[in-house]
Amino acid sequence: MKKPVIGIPMGDPAGIGPEIVVKALTEGSVFDICIPVVIGDASVLKQIRDIIGAKVKIRPIGSADEAGGTPGVIDVIDMANIDASELVYGVVDSRAGKAAYEYIEKTAGMARDGEIDAVATTPINKESIKAAKVDFIGHTEMFAHLSGTDDPLTMFQVMNMRVFFLSRHLSLRAACDAVKKDKIKEYIVRCLDSLVRLGVSRPLLAVAGLNPHNGEHGLFGSEEVNEISPAVEECIADGLNVTGPVPGDSVFALALKGKYDGVLSMYHDQGHIATKTVDFERTISLTIGMPYLRTSVDHGTAFDIAGKGIASEVSMTEAIRLAALYAPLYGRE
Repeated sequence: MKKPVIGIPMGDPAGIGPEIVVKALTEGSVFDICIPVVIGDASVLKQIRDIIGAKVKIRPIGSADEAGGTPGVIDVIDMANIDASELVYGVVDSRAGKAAYEYIEKTAGMARDGEIDAVATTPINKESIKAAKVDFIGHTEMFAHLSGTDDPLTMFQVMNMRVFFLSRHLSLRAACDAVKKDKIKEYIVRCLDSLVRLGVSRPLLAVAGLNPHNGEHGLFGSEEVNEISPAVEECIADGLNVTGPVPGDSVFALALKGKYDGVLSMYHDQGHIATKTVDFERTISLTIGMPYLRTSVDHGTAFDIAGKGIASEVSMTEAIRLAALYAPLYGRE
């Protein structure tokens, strides 16, 4: 079977993105499972290669079709949009923010046109993006716009645990207000559909509770009684394979043991804390519901260590691995 081609936008040139890309692609095992194609700046990759002393060749190519998938060679679509000699690592820079967005824009176009099979992204810096006057707060919003997707679904995976999120970047107060029956029902359907797209046959989804002990029948909060339980019950009546609410202090442990194929977390940190406590570096974010799959490291640009050669590539390697694993199963809408 042909190996999937994974597009890897380099991220903010002033952050650790270029370093973790070079380090991940110095590891020969990545080439066993995919053909990686970096979208970035060859001069920055060469500079980082020399800083860390990696024994790899940086090879500019014109299209993904030219990628050889050869260990020891990093194939890069060279955007040549930043001067490596003027680059200062660890500093907010509008030029770096503009370059990072251009890598993403190019990658999204390649995915849209079928040149690559999935995308594995590296960190961007929100301040640099803002300084470049790019009107998106993060990767998800960028890819949603570039792929014409209204509301992509975010899923975290660590080991065999998969976690979805009813809401993302909201205050805790606003997130609690967002726990509504109709929204939960919509997300149950979307989560189950996403698990099927990822190759899970007849998945079982658990819906997490919001309050301590599921609210103890209204003693500690009414959301389980008024919103979550009715949503789950109606979905079960419709023939969906879902259960809950399962108390938040146990649902993730049970999922990790294999009792559930996925968990719908009620708010951002509920699921983030659970997954990252299991293994911070190997918790990978997946954006689902677009015409193509996107995976991502779940950490930032780490400006405090950028350019020092000490960044860990573990999360990058895992993001590429999951992109390669799921790309043949995910298909194209």
